[in-house]
Amino acid sequence: MHPCPLANKLVISAARSTLAMHTGKLLYPILLFLFQPALALPPLQLYVEITPEGGTLKPPPGEYSGPVVIKKRITLDGEGKVKINGGGSSSILTIEADGAVIRGLHLSNSGESHNTVDAGILIKANDTVVENNIIEDSLFGIHLSNAHGNRILGNHISSKNNQDISLRGDGIRLWYSHENLIQDNIIQNSRDMVFSNARENRIINNKMTDSRISMELVFSPDNQIQGNTFVDNYSGIVIIYSDDLDVSGNSILRMRKLTGSCISVKESYKILISNNEIAHCAVGLLATSPLESENILTITGNLFTFNVIATYFYGEKGGHIIQHNRFINNFTDAMGSTTSTSRLNHWRGNYWDSYKGFDLDNDGAGDQPHRVYLYADSIWMEYPMARFYRGSPALSLIDFVGRLIPSSKPDLMYADPAPLMHPPAHATGNREPRIMQFSSLQSKPESR
Repeated sequence: MHPCPLANKLVISAARSTLAMHTGKLLYPILLFLFQPALALPPLQLYVEITPEGGTLKPPPGEYSGPVVIKKRITLDGEGKVKINGGGSSSILTIEADGAVIRGLHLSNSGESHNTVDAGILIKANDTVVENNIIEDSLFGIHLSNAHGNRILGNHISSKNNQDISLRGDGIRLWYSHENLIQDNIIQNSRDMVFSNARENRIINNKMTDSRISMELVFSPDNQIQGNTFVDNYSGIVIIYSDDLDVSGNSILRMRKLTGSCISVKESYKILISNNEIAHCAVGLLATSPLESENILTITGNLFTFNVIATYFYGEKGGHIIQHNRFINNFTDAMGSTTSTSRLNHWRGNYWDSYKGFDLDNDGAGDQPHRVYLYADSIWMEYPMARFYRGSPALSLIDFVGRLIPSSKPDLMYADPAPLMHPPAHATGNREPRIMQFSSLQSKPESR
């Protein structure tokens, strides 16, 4: 390049004019590449433009500048050796071509605008594959906007760590996107994983830690949420106006910040919640009562352990099916906004570590129902400020006296007519809650 900046501008301007007159579009990005300042990163867009439809692009190892827009069906494979720096502006890589494949890239430094949803990878196409990429220092991770049938596999995603957690972007965000597979991704230091008006997606075997809401579904029915691990986030799975979900085999642990709940269900029905490990949370399961008899939750085979409140129901009617679960070492196993809310649920065949009965006929179930009445707990239920004294000697003494010499008939909170004497075997096995070691979560995929 000429040492004079003005001369550089004149040369580039003349080159553009000459190119427009005498050459086609193919040589235009090549000439721009040749006139890049010596210290600037080479633009990856150049390589994308010269890759034919249906071709495979494997750029030489190194760091390239973004943003990059893919408008034709190609395979972009960085083989773990290609970095793309977004330059702090807009989304780093945008896919607008159906069937494109993106793998093995390291993307960083997206823009910081929530209005334009600046992401590491923005997908506006169908049937693409995005796999084994590292996305870091990116406001949003992977954003699917009106994109269907895509496969998001094995990516490692983190947001901008210098932001407050509420100002970070979502690790994975689906907006009006259906029938996608989200599998084996690792998300750290992000905000939420959001599904808005997104149906028939499969979210399988993902891991998310040190974020805010593990997963939030709004107006998103018919999704499968299976085998995921959510640890040390503010909240677990939040379900709002989303029916016919399958929430099975997940491990949701240590949601104790604020009033974090492992699974929260608001006005969403016909949901199967089965074989999940729900441990060390302020509230294990928080759910509204069904408005109609057919709009119930089926809660079966779950492990609730070391939670402050294992299950909490609010509303008036009750009616959920709660069977074959394990309640172990919780401060309170079940509560409701009124005593009838929890009592009118269908409790049966659960294992309660607080059950005091016997099994004289050896049928595996207690001879007497497991009945739980409300004594001193009514104090902190009615007066939230008194929750500070839960488990204190003073409140324990009041509870003991209330049970020994009740001044009035206590309210029945819930009853299980056939409590199990031993924990049931189910998909999660009879293991105790896992003490998660995060070294495997925090390590990034190795470069190939």
